[in-house]
Formats: sequence, structure tokens, C-alpha cells
Amino acid sequence: MVFDFTISNQGTYSVISLSGNLIEKGQALSLLEKVDELAKDNCNKLAIDLEKLIYMNSSGLNTLIQLLTKARVAGGEAVLYNMNKKINELILITKLHTLFKIADTELEALNLLGV
Repeated sequence: MVFDFTISNQGTYSVISLSGNLIEKGQALSLLEKVDELAKDNCNKLAIDLEKLIYMNSSGLNTLIQLLTKARVAGGEAVLYNMNKKINELILITKLHTLFKIADTELEALNLLGV
């Protein structure tokens, strides 16, 4: 399945929904560019919905870290939520749960972002 994303900009925060398989570095270039544009518009809080993300490898993990870094450099934060079991295990094995804030639902994610 091809990687895709949608972004719902809500002013100071955005909900980013990822879907498909994130396995190549080049797949996420347009996503990273859009997040750069959001940061320029003072949208620095990202709720990242992983419900429809089926699979990711180290390139996908790198993309998530880049999203977090972009948000934090802009003075904001990124929260992951709605992870399937496979993605959740990958986040735990790589210890990225110590780096990211993680929520079960969008509402919890938005609360962690303070919006």
C-alpha cells in the first residue's frame, strides 16, 4: 500500500493522519515540506494520527523524529496517537516512547498539546 497523508490545520495546531506503508525516505518529503510551512505560520503543535499507518521501517521512524524535531524547534510539540499493535511495538522496541508523547485518542493527544 502506498504511503499517503492528510493535514487538517486548525490554526495553532494540526492533525496529521498517516496511512499506508512508510518505508522509503523520499515518500515523506512533501509531508516534511508542509510541516515546515506550518511552522512558518506559527502552527507548531502536531497531533499525528497513526491509525491507518500499516507498516513502517527505520525510514518511517526517522520521519516521525523529523516531525517531532520540526515541532520542537518551532517551540511546539508532537504527539503520536491511534497506533496499531505493530507500530506500537516498534515504538517501544526502539525506545521512542521516551522521546514522544503518546496518546490513545485524538482528544487525549490534543489535551497533551494543550489545545
